[in-house]
Amino acid sequence: MRTATLGPAERAESLASMAERELDVLVVGSGVVGAGTALDAVTRGLSTGLVEARDWASGTSSRSSKLIHGGLRYLEMLDFALVREALKERGLLLEKLAPHLVKPVPFLYPLQHKGWERLYAGAGVALYDAMSMAPGHGRGLPVHRHLSRRHALRVAPCLKKGALVGALQYYDAQMDDARFVATLVRTAAAYGAKVANRARVTGFLREGERVVGARVQDVESGGEYEVRAKQIVNATGVWTDDTQAMVGERGRFHVRASKGIHLVVPKDRIHSTTGLILRTEKSVLFVIPWGRHWIVGTTDTDWDLDKAHPAASSADIDYLLEHVNSVLAVPLTRDDVQGVYAGLRPLLAGESDATSKLSREHTVAHPVPGLVVVAGGKYTTYRVMAKDAVDEAVHGLDVRVAACVTEDTPLVGAEGYRALWNARARIAARTGLHVVRVEHLLNRYGSLAEEVLELVAEDPSLGQPLQAADDYLRAEITYAASHEGARHLDDVLTRRTRISIETFDRGTRSAREAAELMAPVLGWDKDRIEREVQHYEKRVEAERESQRQPDDLTADAARLGAPDITPL
Repeated sequence: MRTATLGPAERAESLASMAERELDVLVVGSGVVGAGTALDAVTRGLSTGLVEARDWASGTSSRSSKLIHGGLRYLEMLDFALVREALKERGLLLEKLAPHLVKPVPFLYPLQHKGWERLYAGAGVALYDAMSMAPGHGRGLPVHRHLSRRHALRVAPCLKKGALVGALQYYDAQMDDARFVATLVRTAAAYGAKVANRARVTGFLREGERVVGARVQDVESGGEYEVRAKQIVNATGVWTDDTQAMVGERGRFHVRASKGIHLVVPKDRIHSTTGLILRTEKSVLFVIPWGRHWIVGTTDTDWDLDKAHPAASSADIDYLLEHVNSVLAVPLTRDDVQGVYAGLRPLLAGESDATSKLSREHTVAHPVPGLVVVAGGKYTTYRVMAKDAVDEAVHGLDVRVAACVTEDTPLVGAEGYRALWNARARIAARTGLHVVRVEHLLNRYGSLAEEVLELVAEDPSLGQPLQAADDYLRAEITYAASHEGARHLDDVLTRRTRISIETFDRGTRSAREAAELMAPVLGWDKDRIEREVQHYEKRVEAERESQRQPDDLTADAARLGAPDITPL
């Protein structure tokens, strides 16, 4: 298998190649499900294309809670099948498919009632642990433990003494969701899939009632392509209904958007060695360790405004601060919030009771010949959704197709990761980087970190950190443009790195340095660098303004004040 490089030349070649001959499968949408579907299809031996209107994971799949979890709260709903499926996937990702990207994370659940609550919650967490081990995956995570109030306060001194009578601690897993999707795309490309971001489907090609392809616009150059495929998979998440409308057929189900927002605060604002999970009147609230930060989330409100840039309002931020402060000894203020991001969950809303009850489950349909639709679900079970989508597409092919193999197909960077991790001190000595920098690279790129280190060897200045975001090396910015498909400054500061939510300036102080690092790779002149920087600064200001607005309508209007950048 060749290492997938997704630079400008590879993108142009992919678009041209997709237009030259009929594909077996064309996947529309590159969130986690679309990227996973492309990987599933290509590893079955099918000629596969993947197109994305904006950037990899630019929608829901870069704005989640960053958790790979079984969904402990679904046990309370008695949805055992969903939890069992998700726990199996969690184990696969931790142990085999992506150990470089998916890591264990502890959570503390404060108990507020003596006696019955410990028995009730303890039984649920014990069942959760047992179900995670049943399929043979998940034994790598510690089992839950019961803590007294004194012990819980030693583990999480941030908690008010009166906020708990004891606690349970259990483990789940987390990842950088946007990086995970980019790695999925690169893995699919490594196996031969043709992939292109900034390539928007503007319509479908029909022969009679059958869908036989798609019209694809290159958003970067303005060129248009006709891409023919025996089967097309619509994996566009909250845009599912919009994509279906291009076919002119009424869908069997609808996807509604539910907005969830998250706050990012510095590590020193919450004194704890563990994450927290708290009950609210509506759902649960997570406080999640995130490097030198905490992520606090999430909300759950209907959203029917702009899907590309969901906005967090002042009311959303107040809601999270109020609920997390109810248990914190030292409350958080607005000044503690480094970053805010909002995402949309694609929830199934069917026309009958059967589909409306699906909620976080997924469904696959074949509304017209040649077109498969996959929707719903949760991030953790993306691989199962992808398998089901390709299984459905295979029914429309006239050839015998191999079964799914993604359960045994590690993502690029996984192979050799543990050996390199064990050798990290030697790598640090060889490269002159601090061992902490090497660990950072291994946990973001796995064994592909060697490619980043090659850039540093060629130009030692790339081994220096960014001046205003010193968690990241300059080489990572160059690598994002040359190997990971980043086309704009926003792609790098928001998704290839997390500078946009991990610094108080939201990345504005890093924008020019990053743009100048991207310029040689993407052929930008000084005017283009200036446009990219100005656009990013306007985007940040529009987001800040939206977060000062009292409600969704005014927040949405403020956020739309900074339109997407176009290179033309």
